[in-house]
Amino acid sequence: MLKEITTSQNIVRYNGQSFIVEEDDIAVESALTIMLDGEEFATMVCTPSELEELVVGFLASEGVIRAYKEIKSLHIDIETGFAYVDLVNKHKVEKDLYSKRFIGSCCGKGRQFYFQNDVKTAKTIMTKFTITPEQCQELMKQMQDGSSHFQQTGGVHNAALCTSDGIVISRTDIGRHNALDKLYGYCLIHHIPLKDKIIAFSGRISSEVLLKAAKISVGIILSKSAPTNLAIDLAEELGITAVGFIRGKGFNVYTHQDRIQGVE
Repeated sequence: MLKEITTSQNIVRYNGQSFIVEEDDIAVESALTIMLDGEEFATMVCTPSELEELVVGFLASEGVIRAYKEIKSLHIDIETGFAYVDLVNKHKVEKDLYSKRFIGSCCGKGRQFYFQNDVKTAKTIMTKFTITPEQCQELMKQMQDGSSHFQQTGGVHNAALCTSDGIVISRTDIGRHNALDKLYGYCLIHHIPLKDKIIAFSGRISSEVLLKAAKISVGIILSKSAPTNLAIDLAEELGITAVGFIRGKGFNVYTHQDRIQGVE
């Protein structure tokens, strides 16, 4: 059974002159606990959609798996909020690499930063793939135009896996990290080649978002928002082209400008 990802609620809206009671669409927030080989591994707060992709992408980004075939079985109990994962080779949690954490939906709060496993799983990107300024703008427009759940609720983040010609797949979640994990999981499950792919993203490019892109092995990340200074440092180090503030006809290229055609 699928769980609804939006709900409705009566609210009081002020229109500048008076208050009106009307029904509004609200994004649904759910907890999902991953049980890995019989042990609790992590709990995340997420939009209850594409949960198999979310679990697979999260386990890959945490360095638990490298390929989908390493998962022996995966069962999600949507009603109780548990995902049960058994691996082909049983996983032993190494305390030096992981700690039990609450993975929140809000701006990185509750997430611990830059573990040793991030160093192991974030890849340096070597691709020479390039795109034009017009393609940067068009991909961002396509992602935003296709974000029906954001338009409906205003309460979710969007991420899209793209080629230079258009969007391959897009995913939505209340957590920006979750949206990227869903993309990663989709790529692993469906064996999507990544050397010529781009990520279009609705939120700020934080260091964690940049690390997610590196783990997915994508060399260009596009955003309508800004990067942080640590994200820029990591992008420079890991060979990722970070493009931000894609709005209207303009944008900023922060790192590895050679992948954007026309930059001198």
